[in-house]
Amino acid sequence: MRHSSLRAFLDVAPTHLSAKGPFALVFIEDGTEVESTIAHVQKMGFREVLAFASGHLLPEDRDGLHLIEANVHEQDAFASITNEVIKLFPGVWMHYCFNAEYLFFPFCETRNVRELIAFNIEERRHTVMTYVVDLYSKDLGKHPNAVCLDDAYMDKSGYYALARFTEDGEALDRQLDFFGGLRWRFEEHIPWARRRIDRVGLFHAVKGLELNGDHTFNLQEYNTYCCPWHHNISATICSFRTAKALVSNPGSMYAIPHFWWKNSAKFKWNSNQLLELGLMEPGQWF
Repeated sequence: MRHSSLRAFLDVAPTHLSAKGPFALVFIEDGTEVESTIAHVQKMGFREVLAFASGHLLPEDRDGLHLIEANVHEQDAFASITNEVIKLFPGVWMHYCFNAEYLFFPFCETRNVRELIAFNIEERRHTVMTYVVDLYSKDLGKHPNAVCLDDAYMDKSGYYALARFTEDGEALDRQLDFFGGLRWRFEEHIPWARRRIDRVGLFHAVKGLELNGDHTFNLQEYNTYCCPWHHNISATICSFRTAKALVSNPGSMYAIPHFWWKNSAKFKWNSNQLLELGLMEPGQWF
């Protein structure tokens, strides 16, 4: 179903969307891999997919897909739009991503996202922490936008975390700032505030919850990577977004001849590779 504006969608959403969820919110910034992104979240088991974009970028309409014309290039538009959906659907689990981004979680080849959510509820967790793993083409001559699903590479090392502090200098409990990938290797081209790769990419909407522009939430427990008593399941969002930006921004496009380095690895498009590299973990989910 197509909606001419965000307001038009919000006015009818309570009667057009199943409050059972889960929802996938896809923010379409350009025309790159829009169809594959939507197909991926549907394959993962999301009952409703909400695609936000300028009208000419929206894909063909089909079952389970809601097309909403919106300006996703406004400052922190992804956060403000997500917060509007949260207000309408407290109690629903949601995932948000951008085009050319793909959610992977442990055993996702044989288990869908609804099973993951059910397990997480048993763990008394309202979130699944996700880490953005940058994808890129090895050959920018053949793929100048750095995107090719059949020629996707990733960094197999270079990831690290630092303690996260309050404004008063106190370390936050079970919160870390994670770094790595292209944002680490080409940090001179990335503003400090945008270098983190941690994102609460799957969460349970509750009344009063708000997503911030830095991909954290106003409820501090939502920003934790595990519960107090043991490790929890985590996931990854494998993303061409940073690579696209680095090859298109004037300040970096002529300074980066390629993304390949000695620790590049061919991305296999399966969860086992990500588990073996330690980029996500199953927690207690066996």
